[in-house]
Amino acid sequence: MCGIVTAIATGNVVPVLLEGLRKLEYRGYDSAGLAVLAGGLKRLRSTGRVAELAALAEAKELRASLGIAHTRWATHGGPSERNAHPHISGGLAVVHNGIIENFEAIKEALEMRGYRFESETDTEAIAHLVHAKLESGADLFEAVRLATNELVGAYAIGVIAEAEPERVIVARRGSPLLLGVGEDGMYAASDTAALLQVTRNVIYLEDGDLAELRVDAYRIVRPDGTPVERDVHVSSLSADAVELGQYRHYMQKEIFEQPQALASTLELIAGGGSISPQLFGSQAADVFGGVRRVLVLACGTSYHAGLVARYWLESVAKVPCTVEIASEYRYRDSVPDPDTLVVVISQSGETADTLAALKHAKSLGMTRTLAICNVPESAIVREAALRFITRAGPEIGVASTKAFTTQLAALALLTLALAKLAGRLPEAEEGRYLIALRHLPVAVQKVLELEPQIEAWAQRFAAKHHALFLGRGRHWPIAMEGALKLKEISYIHAEAYAAGELKHGPLALVDRDMPVIAIAPADELLEKLKSNLQEVRARGGELYVFADAGSEIAESEGVHILPMPEHYGMLSPVLHVVSLQLLSYHAALVKGTDVDKPRNLAKSVTVE
Repeated sequence: MCGIVTAIATGNVVPVLLEGLRKLEYRGYDSAGLAVLAGGLKRLRSTGRVAELAALAEAKELRASLGIAHTRWATHGGPSERNAHPHISGGLAVVHNGIIENFEAIKEALEMRGYRFESETDTEAIAHLVHAKLESGADLFEAVRLATNELVGAYAIGVIAEAEPERVIVARRGSPLLLGVGEDGMYAASDTAALLQVTRNVIYLEDGDLAELRVDAYRIVRPDGTPVERDVHVSSLSADAVELGQYRHYMQKEIFEQPQALASTLELIAGGGSISPQLFGSQAADVFGGVRRVLVLACGTSYHAGLVARYWLESVAKVPCTVEIASEYRYRDSVPDPDTLVVVISQSGETADTLAALKHAKSLGMTRTLAICNVPESAIVREAALRFITRAGPEIGVASTKAFTTQLAALALLTLALAKLAGRLPEAEEGRYLIALRHLPVAVQKVLELEPQIEAWAQRFAAKHHALFLGRGRHWPIAMEGALKLKEISYIHAEAYAAGELKHGPLALVDRDMPVIAIAPADELLEKLKSNLQEVRARGGELYVFADAGSEIAESEGVHILPMPEHYGMLSPVLHVVSLQLLSYHAALVKGTDVDKPRNLAKSVTVE
């Protein structure tokens, strides 16, 4: 989970490299570095943030027309300058995203040839391996091709060499990398956002692609050296979309972008009078036909979206649904069923565990696959038979917000499409769901207007060390998501339970120092939840309750109530999670943590 930027241009590329790293810092931020050719190979590295690297470059008045840069999230070796990229061997430098699984064997062979390793990283093995190929007589392009053919694992790499100052070589397998075709040069990066400063014309490299970049040209080959052509796409992403604007943090910006993100995601049903499987692709009716069950594979926040969808699919579409953590699914014996619809959910579309789980499911004969993702050209989207692209826009904050709510919107549409295809969605009921979905952006906007009250709550319990979240039914996964958000960005230890489980163990933790956050929608489980809340009060616990209108839960000593604007039926989880996002955000502000870049975490998890 690292960010790469490379550039070769007619002018000074150092500002381009640094600005690109700033845009990619969400992918890793424990160290940063760059290498350029400027009267020889020059390297700068620093621990910490990109700003420190920029200060070093400014102090040295660094200028060059060719270079590579990297921001790191540590995998092999801790955060330190010696482990920071780029890594050097002889007169060449390498940056790398991913994990090389056979690096120890490569390292051992290279050490026997006299290569000395100075870092703990797997990346240094790539640098020495490419250098060894150069020493054997290959040019830089061929040396990188031969070296990558020996690598096992995931990688995106950028390579420059002192002896060949007219080109940059890049390659990818399993980790994202795209090219940028500019008017004054050629570029490559892990994410489009890093290149918007110089171009919107991008080329998405396929797994195994190797590319040579020159100032005014590029070429792409496959691992065996066969030339290939890749389409140039004009990115619809604007530079403004990745700027903070009026907001203090990207997380705050993305929380408040949710009404628009939902409206964009649901635009396909804005004027239609019915739900169609065509929302999921032209072949959706064939893929969905005969589906007997659904298997959802996802990680983290996306896994919680899948858990909510399980309640929807089984209650509305009457389709059995299993939700599995992707990183566990492929490592256990499971019973494949070709009539299962495999749904994979990922914000980035590059989540390594989810991609591997999808490939594993397909290898078992489960080829009815659907990707719900925010990035159209991502690996997971390309791997699945069907796709639904959420239109959340770029999500920079590490803690996911708008990606989650748009995933829920997509899963609601999937539920209705499967229900209709199975003849389980009467026309009048379909109409009611359509009205609710179209009104959803307005309903979320009303929740955002509760921010001042939620901020006051955050002030009251941010000093606590632990918190307990409770929910029932389809709101239990929302309690899980609320707990995850709080621990991610405020570092308050938080756990979530189905409220009925309280008396089976967690009640032992409840006292006045353990705030309990409860989600209380006015649904069929409300009375059961009220009994669970009484159990908390009887033990001296302090309650913070997000209560729907009509829930009739009274505020009293130790019981704080925040009335939600409206009850929203099946889609109620979307509204309640927004309130929990705001709670976590303001708790983190009180504690003074780094909201957008929480410790030890990164955004796009491209390693297992």
